[in-house]
Amino acid sequence: MSSSTILFGVEAGIARLTFNRPERLNSFNVEMHTAVRAALAELPGSGARVLVLTGAGRGFCAGQDLADRAVAPSDAPVDLGESIERYYKPLVLALQGLAMPVIAAVNGVAAGAGANIALACDLVIAARSASFVQAFSKIGLVPDSGGTWFLPRLVGPARALGLTLLGEKLSAEQAAEWGLIWRCVEDAELAPSVDTLARQLAAAPTLGLAATKRALQASWNHSLAEQLDWEQSAQRALGRTADYVEGVSAFMAKRTPVFKGQ
Repeated sequence: MSSSTILFGVEAGIARLTFNRPERLNSFNVEMHTAVRAALAELPGSGARVLVLTGAGRGFCAGQDLADRAVAPSDAPVDLGESIERYYKPLVLALQGLAMPVIAAVNGVAAGAGANIALACDLVIAARSASFVQAFSKIGLVPDSGGTWFLPRLVGPARALGLTLLGEKLSAEQAAEWGLIWRCVEDAELAPSVDTLARQLAAAPTLGLAATKRALQASWNHSLAEQLDWEQSAQRALGRTADYVEGVSAFMAKRTPVFKGQ
């Protein structure tokens, strides 16, 4: 499925969703929100075992298109909270809730909501020329799309405050050094690096990866004892899967496992 605002397809277990408004640095309008939501809804049952999210042209995503009629200032007050409730909150929760790994391939600037949508993905790989900008303070807004939740957890409160209050550009290299993202690679290596990682994850035991993702998310709200109970429950369920049997059998036979995501 593709539209005028995104490109989307699934092949060999890898789903690829590309924001496709390069003339607007892939900023969101209502049409793009609608297309992205429809694409994500297609993933269950599609055979996808990993999702790669990226942008067309020279940017990943510049956040909200301020010229979009749904949010552009007018004579009447604009309810930006409604836009978050209707579009950005469901998008971030959908990315976090997917039962598969999500890779953000940040090929250029990721600004505003675009930066935080990247951080909502599980693994962020950025080209060295890419950058992350919490641009909200420049227009009198608070970081949204989960920015106030992700940033302090990833880089700590001091750096989170600096990034959000000052709105300064953070290079991909610095973002990797701070632990904001998984890896920074040379521009020419972004596509092959992402392809290698996507193929690796598509061949991995999907149910185990999805459970690991849920476990790490749940840990923020659990005591150690509660998390140990969570792990116990997850291991009990995963121990009954075909992928666990295959993994152990392959280990004992000293061969490469063939996981089916079951």
